[in-house]
Amino acid sequence: MTRFDRRLETLMESMFFVMAILGCGDGNQQCTAARLMPTHYVTMAECRAALPDQLARNTDIPYPVIGADCRRSGVEFAQVDTKRPRS
Repeated sequence: MTRFDRRLETLMESMFFVMAILGCGDGNQQCTAARLMPTHYVTMAECRAALPDQLARNTDIPYPVIGADCRRSGVEFAQVDTKRPRS
């Protein structure tokens, strides 16, 4: 493994998912992030699996409706198409 490969692997491990607890108006209108949970999840599936538990723990938010959303965080890379169109 080259030095570049090790650095790229380290950067890719910096990608994770976080959960935002949302406070919403009646009818789930105008939701805003009320709290960002400190837990980092490796996959979106892990984050979504934790949604019910985290919602139950965050009922103290002063909004008529609360919700949660899993979001990407950390370093992201843009995909580059290496194929060049033929002239």
